[in-house]
Amino acid sequence: MLTFRDMTLDDRDTVLPMVDAFYRSNAVDHPVPREIVERSFLAAAGNEPLLRGTLIFEEGRLAGYLYVTLCYSAEVGGTCVFIEEVYLLPEFRGRGLGRQVLEWIFTQYPDSRRFRLEVTQMNQGAAHLYEKCGFQYLCYDQMVLDR
Repeated sequence: MLTFRDMTLDDRDTVLPMVDAFYRSNAVDHPVPREIVERSFLAAAGNEPLLRGTLIFEEGRLAGYLYVTLCYSAEVGGTCVFIEEVYLLPEFRGRGLGRQVLEWIFTQYPDSRRFRLEVTQMNQGAAHLYEKCGFQYLCYDQMVLDR
C-alpha cells in the first residue's frame, strides 16, 4: 500500500538525487540547469502555494516523489492540476504503483476539471499507463519564453 507525505526542506538530500535521475531519464527531452532543480525543490518543500512536492512510500520504504502545480484553465472552466513530475525508483517500477499514484492525485483534487501532464515520445511505458488511466493527447504545439 502506498502512503504519501508532503516534502519538507529537510528532505533535500533524499529528493535531489531522484530529481537528478528524473532529468537524466527519457522522461525529459532537454537538460535542466542545477540551479533550476534546486529552486524548484525549495519551492516544492517550502511555502510556494503553486507547487506541491510529495514523497511516495510503499510499506514505509521510499519509492519516489511527485510535483504538482495548480492553475485555472479557462478552456475547461475550472482548476487544472498539472502533474509536473512523477518519479519512481527503479525497483518500484512495473508493479502498478504508477496507477496508484495517479489515483491518489485524483483523490487529492476531486473538484479539478482537468489533469494535465507531459510525456516524451521516448517514454512509451509512461504514455501507455497514462492512456490506460484515461489521459488523451492534447495536440497543441507549445511555445515558451523563459526568463
